[in-house]
Amino acid sequence: MQKTNDNCVLEIKNLTKSYKLYDKPSDRLLELFFKRKKHKIFYANKNITFNLLEGETLGIIGVNGAGKSTLLKQIAGVTKPTSGEIKRYGRVTALLELGTGFNPEFTGLENIYLNGMLIGMKKDEIKDKVDSIIEFSELGDFIDEPLKTYSSGMTMRLAFSIAIHSEPQVLIVDEALSVGDAYFSAKCTRALKELKKKNLSIIYVSHDLNSLKLLCDRLILLNKGEIVDEGEPERVINKYNYLIAKLDKEQDGKLNIRENSCQTEYGNYLAQIKNVRIYGVESNSNVISSGEEAVIEIEVESHKDINDVTLGILIRDKFGQDIFGTNTFHYDKNIKYKKNHTYIYKFEMVMNIGIGKYTLTVALHSQDNHLSNCFHWKDKAVEFEIAGVKGSIFIGIVRLNPLISIEECL
Repeated sequence: MQKTNDNCVLEIKNLTKSYKLYDKPSDRLLELFFKRKKHKIFYANKNITFNLLEGETLGIIGVNGAGKSTLLKQIAGVTKPTSGEIKRYGRVTALLELGTGFNPEFTGLENIYLNGMLIGMKKDEIKDKVDSIIEFSELGDFIDEPLKTYSSGMTMRLAFSIAIHSEPQVLIVDEALSVGDAYFSAKCTRALKELKKKNLSIIYVSHDLNSLKLLCDRLILLNKGEIVDEGEPERVINKYNYLIAKLDKEQDGKLNIRENSCQTEYGNYLAQIKNVRIYGVESNSNVISSGEEAVIEIEVESHKDINDVTLGILIRDKFGQDIFGTNTFHYDKNIKYKKNHTYIYKFEMVMNIGIGKYTLTVALHSQDNHLSNCFHWKDKAVEFEIAGVKGSIFIGIVRLNPLISIEECL
C-alpha cells in the first residue's frame, strides 16, 4: 500500500478479522476429516479503513462487543488480521490489557527493562531513561518490590510511564486511564497533551465521553465490527448515544434519527419536543449575564397516553463538555401524558456559569435517563450566551459564591 499522505503515521485498509465458530468441539474434527462445513463465520472487524495523521488523536467508541479491542490488537501487532493491510510508519506502543508485557514475579525495576525491550526500546535507551520513568510513575520504594504486590493503579502508573518514555510515533491507550486515582489520570492526560505538541499520534478508547471530547480530534464509531460513523467528536458521540438507545429499545418500537449539520434528534416520537426557549429574566433574550435568573421553557406534545414521562436538560459549553444536567425524575416531577395534549415545562435557575457560548440539549424519556425509553432527544435544541457578570468577577466555569472571612492575628 502506497503512503497516501506525508503526514500519515498509520494506514489501515480493508482490515478484517474473522473467527470460525463451532457449536461443539467435535465439529472441528468432523469438518477436518469429512470436509463438510460445520462452522459459522463471526466477523470481529469487517472492512475497516482509516488513516491516522501525525499529531492527531483518534478516539474509537462503540458498545461492548463492537470490535474495538480486536482492532487495537491488530494495530499493535498482537493479533494478525484475516485480511487487509496495516502500514505503520514509526514505533507503535500499546497500553491494552493491564499487565500485558509484565512478569508478576519481577520487581518494578526489572519490569521496566522487560516491558521496555518488548515494546522496542534498546537496553541502553532504557538505562538512560530509567530514573525518569520511575520519577514519573511516583512509585518510590515500591519500584524494588515484586509486581504481584502492586495494585491495578500502581501497575497502570508503571505501564503508562514506560510507554510515554519509549517515544512512540503512535500510542494506543485502551481504557488504561480509567484505572487508578483521579490525580494520576489527570497527570497522564496532561502528559498526552504535551506529547501531542511534539506530534505524537494517539489512538484512544474510552467510555468516558467527556475525556473523548477533550482529547480527540476525530472519532470513529464501531458497531458489529464495522465503522458506522466517523468525524467530529460531539456529532459522533450523539450518534453513539442514539445507537445505545436504539439497541436498548429495538424490541419496543422503532427509533428514528433526524440529522442536519448542526443538530441531531432521535426517538420513537410517541411524545415530541416542539419548542425550546431560554431567556434571562432581565435581558428577555438568550444573551444572559452570569448571576442573572434565567428561564428554560419547553413545549411538549403527546401523541399517545403515556404513564411515565421524564424531561431532562443538559447544558454544554463550546467544547461539548457537560456543564450541568438534571431532569424531572430527580425532582419527583414526573407526570402522565394524555394523547394529543400539550405540556409546558419551565426550569427557573440562576445562571452562575462563566462567560462564553453554550448549547442546551433536551431529552424526553422514561425513568431517570434516556436509555430507559427515549421518546425524543433533541441535541443543541437552542444556543445561548453568557455575557458579562452580575456581582463579583470570577474566573472559570461556575461561580461558587464563597463566604470570605479575614482575621488579623497578633
